[in-house]
This record gives sequence, C-alpha cells and structure tokens, in this order.
Amino acid sequence: MLKNYLVDKLIELALLEDIGHGDITTESIFKENNTGRFHFLAKEDMVLCGTEVVKKVFSNMNSNIETTFHFKDGDKIQQNTYFGEVTGTVSSILTGERTALNFLQRLSGIATNTRRYTACLKNSDIKILDTRKTTPGHRVLEKYAVKIGGGANHRFGLFDGVLIKDNHIDAAGSIFEAVKNAKESIPSTVKIEVEIRNLTELQQAVKAGADIVMLDNFKREDIIEACKIVNKRAKIEISGGITLKEIDGLKKYDIDYISVGALTHSSGNIDISLKIGETND
Repeated sequence: MLKNYLVDKLIELALLEDIGHGDITTESIFKENNTGRFHFLAKEDMVLCGTEVVKKVFSNMNSNIETTFHFKDGDKIQQNTYFGEVTGTVSSILTGERTALNFLQRLSGIATNTRRYTACLKNSDIKILDTRKTTPGHRVLEKYAVKIGGGANHRFGLFDGVLIKDNHIDAAGSIFEAVKNAKESIPSTVKIEVEIRNLTELQQAVKAGADIVMLDNFKREDIIEACKIVNKRAKIEISGGITLKEIDGLKKYDIDYISVGALTHSSGNIDISLKIGETND
C-alpha cells in the first residue's frame, strides 16, 4: 500500500506546504556540509506505524540521508524508548523533521488506537472495521495504519464496494428496488451491503438478497432480534458510535463486524520526538 502513488504525492504536498520557498531558519544557521545523527524517541507507549513514509520524507529531502528503525510497523514500543535514527546533512534533516514526525505521530496514533479496540475482541471472530471518515487525501495511509493496528478495512472508497444507505433507499423508493437495481448493474463478485434503520428494513434487506446488513445505532435488545431474523443468511455489521467500553459486551452477539469511525476520526497523535545526537562540521 505504501508504494501507492498517492503516498508520494501526499509527501510532496506536505513538504511543499511546510518548506515553501525555503527553510530560512535552518539555512541561515547551518552549512551544507554539517552532518549529524538524530534519534527517534517514544514519549508514550505506542504501536509503531509509518516507518516507510518517514524514510520517503527524508529521501525526498536528500538522497544521502540514511533512516533506520530498530522496530517494524506493528511493534509495540514502550515510553522513553529510542527506536530509530536519521543520519545525514543536518540542514536537510531539520527541514524535513516536522513533516516526518507529523506522519509518524498520526499513523502511530491510529495504529495504537486500533490495537486497543482489537485487543477487546481477543478470542472472538468479530472483525473491527474502519470507515471512510478519514482525513481528506490521507485515506491510503490511515487505512494502512488501521491494518497495522490489527483492524480490517471496509471499502476504500465509493468505487470498490456497494453500501446502500438511507438516502439511496429513500431516493430509490424501497430497499428492494435499490438492491435489485444494484444487482443488475454490478459484477456478481461485488458484495452488496445495506444500512438498516429498523427491524422492518432488516427483513426487507434479507429478502432482497443483501450480502451484508449494517445495523446502524441499534438498541442492544434489537440486535438480538436482528440476529434471529438474519439467521446466517447475511453477514451482520454493527455501527454507530461504538466505544471501547461497549466492545466487550458486543462479543456475545452473533455478528461479524463492528465498524468504528473513531479509529481514524478521533485518534490522537502519539508524542514522538527527534533528538540530536552527535554532529560533525
């Protein structure tokens, strides 16, 4: 995923946004031949994510910069651990520092948050899914971070999965019409998911042949009834403001997926620093 051209474009845009026509602070202080080594420091417990992006950022700054990590994406790192270093021209490293850290902090934050959710489903077959509630332009990276944290990706965009939502249903006239029209237009290999607002709609979706039904903001007693209605004829996804505290209680239901927008839209950044080590004139 990290070889995706969107990642390269995103890095270029991020560097352009920050550097503009030049880093006047660094350029006024350091000579071109100053070299040094900087160390990455985890200032809180974290799940590492974004190492390849960081390498790309610094190689964009200067192809002679060497970036190495002592851990790989997905590894747990404890607070106060030095987990990698950047060696090369000081001016180039300092100019790219903030952009590299922004990516690393953001992606590690999503991976760490996702790991908390997936840990709650230990010994369960239920999968935690992300959503399209991502930072515009950053989806390829943020969905990668979800997978690194142990979650699974829902559809990437509007182009790779059918999800019939409330407005689709209301505009089409009924769930049956929406599903029928979709089945007539898409390849047979594409799954059809229907967002459900109540048990009546659930019955209609199952009868229409939906592959997946999304129970949106269902009460817990209605989930039990929904599982009986579906009776393994479709996969069941639960959604709607699911918190960490609720995950354990959902394991008792006969469901397949729990989608959590908070994996991406509400994950905080991990506190990571880049600390100077030795330098050479």
